[in-house]
Amino acid sequence: MTRRLSRETLIKWAPLLVLVALVIFFTALNPTFFSLRNFARIAIAAAPALMVAIGVTFIIVMGSIDLSMEGTVSLTAVSFAFIFAWLGGSLGGFGWVAMPLVLVLGGVIGLVNGLVHVKLKIPSFMASLAMGFVGTGAAILLTGGDIVKVGDATFRGLLTVRWLGFPLMVYIAGFFLLVGWFIQTHTTLGRNFYAVGGGEDLAHASGLNVTRVRVTGFALAGVFYAIAAILVVARIGQAESVTGANFMFVSITSVVVGGVALWGGIGGVWNALVGVLIVNVIDNGMVVIGLPDFLQAGVLGLLVILAVVLSTDRKMVSFVK
Repeated sequence: MTRRLSRETLIKWAPLLVLVALVIFFTALNPTFFSLRNFARIAIAAAPALMVAIGVTFIIVMGSIDLSMEGTVSLTAVSFAFIFAWLGGSLGGFGWVAMPLVLVLGGVIGLVNGLVHVKLKIPSFMASLAMGFVGTGAAILLTGGDIVKVGDATFRGLLTVRWLGFPLMVYIAGFFLLVGWFIQTHTTLGRNFYAVGGGEDLAHASGLNVTRVRVTGFALAGVFYAIAAILVVARIGQAESVTGANFMFVSITSVVVGGVALWGGIGGVWNALVGVLIVNVIDNGMVVIGLPDFLQAGVLGLLVILAVVLSTDRKMVSFVK
């Protein structure tokens, strides 16, 4: 019993141990890695990715998969830029209204995504991938392939204004991390996510409306993708049809590396946080130590595999899909 408990404890804490080991490793190679300035760089890169990872965590906990994040982030980012400009282009005026409107848009996109999945009985990965393509196409249609600038100094203050060395956008991401944690642990919806992921047939037999839970989960994920879009626009000062590029790899990799089980029912938003930090520490660390660009992708892939090996109890899975 003690041996089993120690193994379970090791698996539970393995992602955090991997993160600490990576920080020590990169610091040993280049001491400048361990500095407030560099940690701020990591946090800035991680903030939007964390929002996407939290959204997809809810989906994966249910035992589904969501691949629509790139299209959703691109479309909501472009929509935010246009609405923000239409409302005066200033956060000090009516531009702030663009934020809740875009969060609603993200929720609607996620809602449609979930309805396509459950009502048409299309596998979640296929339905969400198709919706992602639709989102990217809509973003291209809106922009005509051009870049939409957002230069309001107040809005860009989310990046430029710092407190204790970190920009405001990092604290905003931290706030929504707590919101995600609250939904996960202190709401009926959050408990229902785990019930569906732990066994859909059992959840249905107990009277749970599985369809409603799944659709709501996809809608909630869409809201978090929209938050990510706003943070990305604040970081780079523009929106375009490729704003959401690479979020699929980062988010899925992060939640799995962090310990969220792809078969559902295991993990949560704190796992997503650790996973996002692992991926971004690896990415930043390779730059800091001066690794050639052509080697970075390969090293990142190998280190991600290592992290998954250390943090996942593969005996719990009867097959790999």
